[in-house]
Amino acid sequence: MLSPGVQLGNRYRLDERIASGGMGDVWRGTDQVLGRTVAVKSLLPALLDEPGFAERFRGEARTMATINHPGVVDVYDFGNDQHIAFLVMEYVEGDPLSATLSRVGRLTPARTMALVAQAADALHAAHVKGIVHRDVKPGNLLVRPNGTLVLTDFGIARSELVGQLTAAGSVLGTASYISPEQATGQVATPASDVYALGVVAYQCLAGRRPFEGDNPLDIAMRHVRETPRALPSDIPPQVCALVERAMAKDPKDRWPSAAVLAGAARQLKTALSRQARSGGAAPISAAPASPAPGRAQVPPPQPPRPPAAPHSPAAPRPPVAAPPAAPHAPVAGQRPVAARPPVAQPPRPTTVAPAVTGYPRGAATVPSAYAPQPTQSRPVPRRSRSGMVLLAIMLGALVVLCSGVISYKLRNSLSMPVEVSVQEVTSGALRPDGRDDPAATAYRRVDQPRPGGDETTTSEGRRTR
Repeated sequence: MLSPGVQLGNRYRLDERIASGGMGDVWRGTDQVLGRTVAVKSLLPALLDEPGFAERFRGEARTMATINHPGVVDVYDFGNDQHIAFLVMEYVEGDPLSATLSRVGRLTPARTMALVAQAADALHAAHVKGIVHRDVKPGNLLVRPNGTLVLTDFGIARSELVGQLTAAGSVLGTASYISPEQATGQVATPASDVYALGVVAYQCLAGRRPFEGDNPLDIAMRHVRETPRALPSDIPPQVCALVERAMAKDPKDRWPSAAVLAGAARQLKTALSRQARSGGAAPISAAPASPAPGRAQVPPPQPPRPPAAPHSPAAPRPPVAAPPAAPHAPVAGQRPVAARPPVAQPPRPTTVAPAVTGYPRGAATVPSAYAPQPTQSRPVPRRSRSGMVLLAIMLGALVVLCSGVISYKLRNSLSMPVEVSVQEVTSGALRPDGRDDPAATAYRRVDQPRPGGDETTTSEGRRTR
């Protein structure tokens, strides 16, 4: 007989019994090698004498070790000491769902859907590995203080490793949560776990099991033949439909997989939480493709409207056109363009000229008072008045300077004397008219006046033929 203080495998010390079941007890223990708290599940000594139970218990350890999911309890070790087979698992801080239901009676639909979604995710992880739990019930669903759920106790799980150890026609599982096919001795499938989880959801919502009886066999047959009582009237119809589909007698009429059940339960939980926050009674839909309730629809596109003045969006003013008397006045949003040097512009008037009927301008209307509005866009920067005056002065000075230089050049060119080069040729022979006869003399002399004086230069040379 196990008691606190007993060591198993010369390593695990049993501290406190925390649960008991048909196969054995669960203890809170201490791993003296690693110094951590663990859960130790022991198999009843009387069951070890029955052929197959020890192998099934060892198969539980191997089965659970292959599942890696946060919703499935981790397995650390397996051993046999003093004719006691034990399984060392992760110790989960929390209470079984059965203890919570015994304390509060019923759970809200949103809380129930949240737990069902987590349990269905854990079952799907086991089903992917080819494992059927076959004993889903509130006692095997541990709820942590933060609300997360962990699936445990795969002691009678059916897998490829231990499936051959189950005798044909034997019934395993708790009668209150057993599926109709299990009750009639058929092979358990993933749909059997979906049915059992639907019974758990029914108990959370109604505060009672769907079927009661004098003995387990009577209860099991009720699952096969009878229809459960309707859920309380305060349960939303969509939640009732989810539970009814999970508890269908024919496995083909149930949810196709635990993953699909998890998705539907999670969507209902989200819709119920949103409805509770809004305080309304918006319709709830479990169809994944349906739009979220209460969401505003996008309105159809409207034709464009003329922009309104920033200071009065409710009553847009008519567009303002430039006065005809000032064709070169700057237009709002454009820079002035002029071929002449810019001149100083008068201050901008504080009033706006009356609108001219005709083609409407595309620019926004100008407010009556020239004051920057906080919502107006930043105006295009313009030259200041002093800058324009300075530019005009510089251009005028440049014109005066250029004209002075040009006039000075013209004046000097007109006043320069024209020097005429007079050449005077002197030779030794004269013609009858008394002039020099260069052809008859052997040399010549040329007298040239120097520029700016009365002196002359003489150039003599012999004439060559």
